[in-house]
Amino acid sequence: MVDIVAELEELLTSIIDAIPAIILAIIILILGYIIGMVVGKAVNRIVERMGVERAFDQTSTGRSFKSTGLDLSNFIGGVVKAFIFILAVVMAIQVLALEGVMGSYLTQVADYLPRLLAGILMLVIGTVFVEVLASFIGNMIRPMFPENKTGIADMLRNLLFIGLLAFIIMLALETMLLAGDTVYPLILGFLIIGVGVLLTDTLIKSVVDEHSEFKEVAGYGKFILYAIFLVIGTGAIFATFPNVTAIIANISYAFAIAMALMLVPVAYTLTKKMSKL
Repeated sequence: MVDIVAELEELLTSIIDAIPAIILAIIILILGYIIGMVVGKAVNRIVERMGVERAFDQTSTGRSFKSTGLDLSNFIGGVVKAFIFILAVVMAIQVLALEGVMGSYLTQVADYLPRLLAGILMLVIGTVFVEVLASFIGNMIRPMFPENKTGIADMLRNLLFIGLLAFIIMLALETMLLAGDTVYPLILGFLIIGVGVLLTDTLIKSVVDEHSEFKEVAGYGKFILYAIFLVIGTGAIFATFPNVTAIIANISYAFAIAMALMLVPVAYTLTKKMSKL
C-alpha cells in the first residue's frame, strides 16, 4: 500500500513539474500556427502581385495545377505556412523533452517532417525548373533542324525533360528517405517505356515521311517497337523480385519468335513492291 501511494505521489509530482513545459509547448504551437497563417497569406499576395503565377499557368505543369483546383500562389503560401508550423512542432517537442518510447517516436516524427516538406518542394519546384530548362534548350536546338525534321527537335526536348524529371523524382525520394532497391527499378522501368514511346513515334514518322512505301507497315513497326520497350521496361520494374526476370525472359523469347513469324509476309510484300520500282 505504501509503495502504491509513493508511486502515485511520484506520478503527480512529475505531472505538476511538466505543466509549465506543456503550457509553453501549447503556446509555441498556437503562435506557430498564427504566424504561419499570417506569413503564408502575405507570401500568397506577393506571388500574385509579382505576376509569376500568370507565367506559371501557361506551362503544362501550371495547367495540371489548375485542373486539380490549385494555383501557384496558394500553394507557395500553404508551403510557407506548413514550414513555419513544422518548426513550431519541432520546438514544442523539444520543450516537452519527453522520454521513453513516445518521446523517441515524436522526436523521429519531428525530424522527418522537414524532410517530407523539402521533398514535396523539390518535386513541384523541380518540375517547373525542368520544364523551363527543357523548353529553353528545345527552342535553341529547333533552328538546327530543317522544317520537316522539327519532330526530332521536339523528341530531344521531351527526352531531356523525362531524364531531368527522373533525376528530380529520385532526389526528392532520397530526401524523403523513400528511395530504395524497389523504387530505383520502378523509375528506371517507366523511364525506359516513356523514352521508347517517344523514340518510336519520332523515328517511325521520320521514316514514313521520307519513304512513303513503308507507310503500310508503319503501324506494324510501331507495335513491335512498343512491345520491345514495354518488355524491357517491365523487366526493369520487376528486376528485384525473385524468378520474375526468368519469366519475362521466356516471354521475350516467345514474343521474338512470334514477331519473326509475323514479319515473313510483311517482308515478302515489301520485297515484291521494291522489285517493281
